[in-house]
Amino acid sequence: MRNGAILPLRLDEVSFAAGGRTIIERIALDIEAGASTIILGANGAGKSVLMRLMHGLLVPTSGRIGWNAPEQPGAPRKQAMVFQRPVLLRRSAQANVAYALKVAGVAEPQRSALVREALESVGLAHLAHRPARVLSGGEQQRLALARAWALHPEVLFLDEPTASLDPSATREIETVIRAFDAAGTKIVMATHNLGQARRLGDEIVFLDRGRLVERAPVDQFFAKPQSVQAAAFIRGELPWT
Repeated sequence: MRNGAILPLRLDEVSFAAGGRTIIERIALDIEAGASTIILGANGAGKSVLMRLMHGLLVPTSGRIGWNAPEQPGAPRKQAMVFQRPVLLRRSAQANVAYALKVAGVAEPQRSALVREALESVGLAHLAHRPARVLSGGEQQRLALARAWALHPEVLFLDEPTASLDPSATREIETVIRAFDAAGTKIVMATHNLGQARRLGDEIVFLDRGRLVERAPVDQFFAKPQSVQAAAFIRGELPWT
């Protein structure tokens, strides 16, 4: 483990309720460095809420979430998150990445090189000066990944990053995700796409109606699921709403 590493992330009997409904129910889970973790489940299983809890955007109703080494005030963030629909500034692609670095506390003299590297890493260097909001859906998602890349996070949370993209754009995003993985970033990704889970995951964390039902290596999960719910989901028998 690297000095000052923030993993593992530990969820201790974490629950979350909103609007009188329990969305996440007593999840106990350790997220370790290394293998890519796929949070899998039908729509409505609680995947997005769990991701936001882990990233710190939501506070548990009960239970505790703790990092191995909490981030220090003023230090660059060691975690990043990319959403299904990225929120982009009304600025150029490169300005969006530069702003993320500024917010993270990266000194101005270092930003230009990091922006260039990040845009090159996702194949957007030729669009650096184009307004972010006129980019295609796939290009906007790659720009969101570039903002994360520039921060060199130890952990990258991905919440259904290709759900609204066509197959070509999806392949491009998956290529970037593999590059993060190869560079040593821990990938934690939510999806309901079985093929994508097979392609990108090393282990599966399967949710059903807010509960952690099963956790297993990806090959084992698909070959021999240990729960009725997971077996039904793999067969396409669980409702998607």
